[in-house]
Amino acid sequence: MAKPLPMFPLGTVLFPHAVLPLHIFEPRYRALVETCLRGDGRFGVVLIERGYEVGGGDARFGVGTVARIVEAARTPDGRYLVATVGTERFRIKKWLDDDPYPRAEVDVLGEPKRVADAATVRRAEVQRLLGRVLAMSAELGEHAAPVDAATLDDDPLRASFEAAAVAPIGPLDAQRLLELDDPGQRFDQLEGLLTDAAEVLELRLAGG
Repeated sequence: MAKPLPMFPLGTVLFPHAVLPLHIFEPRYRALVETCLRGDGRFGVVLIERGYEVGGGDARFGVGTVARIVEAARTPDGRYLVATVGTERFRIKKWLDDDPYPRAEVDVLGEPKRVADAATVRRAEVQRLLGRVLAMSAELGEHAAPVDAATLDDDPLRASFEAAAVAPIGPLDAQRLLELDDPGQRFDQLEGLLTDAAEVLELRLAGG
């Protein structure tokens, strides 16, 4: 991307192919949305490392995902309700001035053209574990993705992002998954995280 990309630092990680709804009320991010709507509808989402979403003064991770606005509505008081979808990962080259909103020069991160056969095997195991974890979470009445979200795409690369997006993990674990270039490694880490989550949920269901 030759021109600077508008940036929206958040307390959550966006993965490619995942949907991210946003409620925009801070003036500088209203300006960001208006700029995007006049252009190609794209901006970057990065996880905040330290600090807060509102007011600035935060520290941000260096790898994020391009979000594309697919729907936007403006409320009478000037707020925006925005639906976005993640498209591609990027790495920050240089942060620019935050006025009128955060912007950065970025390099888009290419994805592997071919995926090792082992990743297909790992995909099946992660899908099984994810379904189990989501089912147990539902049984406990926890806020989690619906069980059918564990049905992953046949393409291992896309499936690795889908699984990471719906797995019940914290933002730092999600960021580590986002930064991996190899979907096989992403599946390996997801398998470990989901195995640990399943053990905890089993204990809770057993009353332990």
